[in-house]
Amino acid sequence: MISPPRIAVLASGRGSNLAALIGARERGELPVEFVLVASDKAGAGALRLAEAAGIPTLALSPKAYPDRRHYDLELFARVAASGADWLVLAGFMRVIDAEALRPWVGRVINIHPSLLPKYRGLHTHRRALEAGDAEHGASVHFVTAELDGGPVIAQARLAIEAGDDEQRLAERLLPLEHRLLPAVLGLLASGRLQWRDGTAHHAGQPLSAPLLLGDHGLE
Repeated sequence: MISPPRIAVLASGRGSNLAALIGARERGELPVEFVLVASDKAGAGALRLAEAAGIPTLALSPKAYPDRRHYDLELFARVAASGADWLVLAGFMRVIDAEALRPWVGRVINIHPSLLPKYRGLHTHRRALEAGDAEHGASVHFVTAELDGGPVIAQARLAIEAGDDEQRLAERLLPLEHRLLPAVLGLLASGRLQWRDGTAHHAGQPLSAPLLLGDHGLE
């Protein structure tokens, strides 16, 4: 019997996307094994969610290291020691050092609350509203050294409504994020999604455009 892919997760906050991943696994929809949840914040809710699910945890404070490079090298050494095959960034609010990331390129995905390449970085909901966009969304992409700049795998889209402010738009988007990230990780676990030659491939073919989250999953 083939062992399920081993997944490590990095998260800085409450862990709602992690909760979606754990829920999908518990429902039998996501055939993976979570081997580590790590955070740069000891009080992160994501760590408490992982503990409750019986997943090993790690809190590693950046303040204990002289700079970002030393911190990231140690963090990624701990991830490697967990035996993880894949790494998921689920609300991890740090830019990762290129040297630490290099051995993992092609094995790290991130969820970002915008329709990349729009609005890399922070305050994405505010920026979409200020720009007068008709549409907003979330993207899952392969992680490279470029901030939010790796190949986009899949997106969830929603129309911006007249009554939306920054908070309401974020709240409306979150349920779509909670569907999108498990769906992409499921494609990776099945082997249908792969990293080849610096690009995302789906069903053996390079993606010419991101997959879209529809009523019945990714299309």
